[in-house]
Amino acid sequence: MRLELTRRHWLALAAALGAGPFGPAALAATPGAAAPSPAITLPPLALRERRLANGLHVVTVPMRGSATASVQVWYRVGGKDDPPGRSGFAHLFEHMMFKSTRHMPNEMFDRLTEDVGGNNNAFTAEDMTAYQNEVPSNHLERLLWAEAERLANLNVDQANLDSERAVVQEELRERVLSDPYGRLFHALPGQQFSVHPYKRPVVGSIEELNAATLDDVRRFHRTYYRPDNAVLIVAGDFEPAQLDAWIDRYFGPLQSPPEPVPRVQVTEPVRTQDRRVALHGPKVPLPALAVLWQGPPAAHADAAALQVASALLSAGDSARLNEALVYRAQAAQAAGFSADLYADAGMLAAYAIAASKQPLKALEAALLREIRRLADGPIQPAELDKVRTQLLTAALVSRQTPQGQAGAIGRAVLQRGDPRDADRELQRLQAVTAADVQRVVKAMLGRKRVTITYTQEPAGSGKHPPPAAKGASQPAKGASSAREKTS
Repeated sequence: MRLELTRRHWLALAAALGAGPFGPAALAATPGAAAPSPAITLPPLALRERRLANGLHVVTVPMRGSATASVQVWYRVGGKDDPPGRSGFAHLFEHMMFKSTRHMPNEMFDRLTEDVGGNNNAFTAEDMTAYQNEVPSNHLERLLWAEAERLANLNVDQANLDSERAVVQEELRERVLSDPYGRLFHALPGQQFSVHPYKRPVVGSIEELNAATLDDVRRFHRTYYRPDNAVLIVAGDFEPAQLDAWIDRYFGPLQSPPEPVPRVQVTEPVRTQDRRVALHGPKVPLPALAVLWQGPPAAHADAAALQVASALLSAGDSARLNEALVYRAQAAQAAGFSADLYADAGMLAAYAIAASKQPLKALEAALLREIRRLADGPIQPAELDKVRTQLLTAALVSRQTPQGQAGAIGRAVLQRGDPRDADRELQRLQAVTAADVQRVVKAMLGRKRVTITYTQEPAGSGKHPPPAAKGASQPAKGASSAREKTS
């Protein structure tokens, strides 16, 4: 059963998290007007780990009384692992995994999940591809069988390749090429990273997807879709001994190849000078700009402070960039900031889309000035409490469901190397202080940056940057791509 929160529940949870008043008067209060937020103590997730002889990493979390179970398989393969000249392969394969197997026809996962009141989906990001399902707990065994079946016996044939390649390309056209600012936002990784494969678009390109052969796809499947490159996570209502027996029965016989899984070994160098880049695109209604700084990996000690800084700058209508640039100065139609921290490195990105007739030079100065204001202070206690409460509430509400708990564990394993870090993540978030936020923002501003301007391409030029996957409202928030259901 999914948790439904009434207004009373929201207020009670906010109070438990130590939230101060949320109104404008509270945010303008003096530093002493709000008491420090008391830390909350949560019991750790009751997870259990084991590893099968074939290398499969298994994490299970019982949630008795939930009446549902989430089965998720997270593979250590993402956009960074795409072969050279074949960007979008991990994303393409995410779609292919929903096709037929030796013992299942096409779209069988919809029948095994949606037809019994559950759901299924998947997503591809820079470091991972994750398959997420939730069903009534009495359907758990057949879902475990189905995940093992498509791991071992997927039909990687020309018909399935042609079908899903067409779906992915149409997704790219709809979500990317039709968005006037899509090309800007998905160009950001390519400008941020010089040598690391994070610079390639997770969604891929039409040209490189067209170049893919059946042998390419089969080679990719053999290389990365194997038990010792996967994490099986099961959360929900189950008997642990029975679950172990099912996992041993369906996943235990699967074999991993003897050769090791190839890993990206590239380290992105420290940027030594500022750069400015001018990009152009078709049908750009208003000029825009983005500013990029190098960031740490997801496991870095400053990750939580950067998450809070990002929320202070751009989480919601009352965030600093929106208030300063959109409402007060009316210099931008939209503005935001994202801290995208991946397993190997990070990208910190600020952006703004100009209001009518606003010069980009003036908009750039205003954007940087507002970020500098966060670094130099003050940050009122009520403002910090509000943002931390929002972040903690989102995490806690998600973890009321088996799907949310399994997802938190998957991210902890794939990005930070330890499923128990899902608990420590919440503790670190509560510990962030105003001084921490100012320290990490000052450090960011002290690094060399890339400034990108984006304007309408000259008439008749026909030139524009590579396709992109981000809309104006969601800049560079990872290049992850989720499966689009098709009939």
